[in-house]
Amino acid sequence: MGGESGESRERADLLETLDKHRGFLRYTVRDLTDEQAARRTTVSELCLGGLIKHVTGTESRWMRFAAGGAEAMEREPYDWEGQFRMADGETLATLLTAYERVARATDELVTTLPDLDRAHPLPQAPWFEPGASWSVRRVLLHVIAETAQHAGHADIIRESLDGARTMG
Repeated sequence: MGGESGESRERADLLETLDKHRGFLRYTVRDLTDEQAARRTTVSELCLGGLIKHVTGTESRWMRFAAGGAEAMEREPYDWEGQFRMADGETLATLLTAYERVARATDELVTTLPDLDRAHPLPQAPWFEPGASWSVRRVLLHVIAETAQHAGHADIIRESLDGARTMG
């Protein structure tokens, strides 16, 4: 039988699933103004632009981890406080452009890394098991879960904003 190897099919499946959830998130913010994207519509601190910003940063950080471990992940400073808010001067368009750039980089990395089983020790943090390592595969599953979870949050925020829904 010809065709793709099991690992190349797995990579394609993982990337296709991630891209599907990225698409849900991008679709949810369609046709919004910057003011709407920055508005909180629930008791949560979350806004739609902030969710795009957060998933962009999360995906980027985890892909640095996949390529080079905790040191690479933590090399660039991360705005833990502002990651869920649109800062002055940020626009939905620039946030979406950054998200697309990170998505392309992720897709390229996943298709070129030699092995999805390659693992790195996790950074030291109270929310990680001490001494645990994650494989590239595990990192991708985490990014898919994060993206899907936040696409659901976005759908609720958007429906609260103007009644539009991503699905249904």
